[in-house]
Amino acid sequence: MLDATNRSGGTATVTPQATAGKLGVTTDLVVASELVGAAPAALDTARTGPAARCLRVLLSPWSRLSLLLVLLAGAASSVLLFEPQRLLADGWPPQLGGAAAALAFAVAYGLCTVAFVPRPLLNLAGGALFGSQLGLGTALAGTVLGAGVAFGLGRILGQDALRPLLRARWLKAADGQLSEHGFRSMMVARLFPGVPFWAANYCAAVSRMGWLPFLLATALGSIPNTAAYAVAGARASAPTSPAFLIAMGFIAVPALVGAVVAWRKRHHLRGTAP
Repeated sequence: MLDATNRSGGTATVTPQATAGKLGVTTDLVVASELVGAAPAALDTARTGPAARCLRVLLSPWSRLSLLLVLLAGAASSVLLFEPQRLLADGWPPQLGGAAAALAFAVAYGLCTVAFVPRPLLNLAGGALFGSQLGLGTALAGTVLGAGVAFGLGRILGQDALRPLLRARWLKAADGQLSEHGFRSMMVARLFPGVPFWAANYCAAVSRMGWLPFLLATALGSIPNTAAYAVAGARASAPTSPAFLIAMGFIAVPALVGAVVAWRKRHHLRGTAP
């Protein structure tokens, strides 16, 4: 082995082991630097590859909005094909009864509202099939379920594409009302039927209204109108009975009040919108 220093001249002499060690370290550093330099290039290739571009297109706001429109069109077409209004004439399938029938009706009710079936028809069916009390419970459960499904679809698939289109004054005013006073606005929409059920659901989904205020306002605000229709459906065989006449009055009066409120609110939005 060579000494680290030369005794005669004092010049340092590197041993073969040290030289080999330095060469190994240098080689490792070069390989590591090459790997580090290649990593960003690989990431850029993954981000700009065909699969990544296809995924971005599929997840874009307009692609999701197109999917929402396709789903709604398919739901509306299925309603026209299967005619759920036959529930009023034919009744519920005989193999179901009791709680199972009520649960199945609530689920079907919710899906039908997503597919634009009018709620008054479904409320009358609930009262005719299950009576006033159970009919009211199943109809309210279906109302909240259908509103939640529509709100979720609109929020996930439609909000990002539709919010930039809110440029008209009355659209901005309506969006601000729902975003800042969501619970109160939805309570009014549910108590006084002037806005279609599905339209209120999707308008709330496009706004910044929260889930809890939306569902709670829907449940509470839908009770009076739903109860009136359920009672009317349960007493449909006796249209001259006091219960039926009172129920029809509860249906007509909120509709008239809702029309007046909607008319006045229209002028208010036009006058205050920026």
